[in-house]
Amino acid sequence: MGAQGAEREIVHLLRKVTVEFGLRQAEFAARNGMHPTDVRALVCLLDAERNGTDATAGRLGAELGLNSAGTTSLIDRLERLGHLTRTRDARDRRRVLLSVTPQAVELGWAAFGPMIGSTEALLREFDEAEVAAVRRFLLGFHAAVSAEPDPADGADRP
Repeated sequence: MGAQGAEREIVHLLRKVTVEFGLRQAEFAARNGMHPTDVRALVCLLDAERNGTDATAGRLGAELGLNSAGTTSLIDRLERLGHLTRTRDARDRRRVLLSVTPQAVELGWAAFGPMIGSTEALLREFDEAEVAAVRRFLLGFHAAVSAEPDPADGADRP
């Protein structure tokens, strides 16, 4: 196991998974004439849809850390590629809502569907308590990586 212990090994395995997943996303983007940020934007929009949250340019820009001009450029690019639509909000005609096109969803499923299916199959091998533990770990890890680092905590260590 090594001097660092099981906990450190799991952190390194998770890093390995995230690096590999990032590479797959970058390859997908390059194959489809997109920038990696375009893929992140589509994921954000799909997450908003899944959560029942209205997706607007302002919300998307905030999630991606983009300024207004960068967000507009991103949205224009995705719309040109046929991956995104803009529609006026029926409740507030001043707002424009963004959504991922069925074409983009199909493209994503063609690339990532097998991996998602394999992961779901793996999780079906786990009992309810194991699935709950995985969920709790991933939620906790997400909270840890989303938190602003405190320089006093030694966050500069590798």
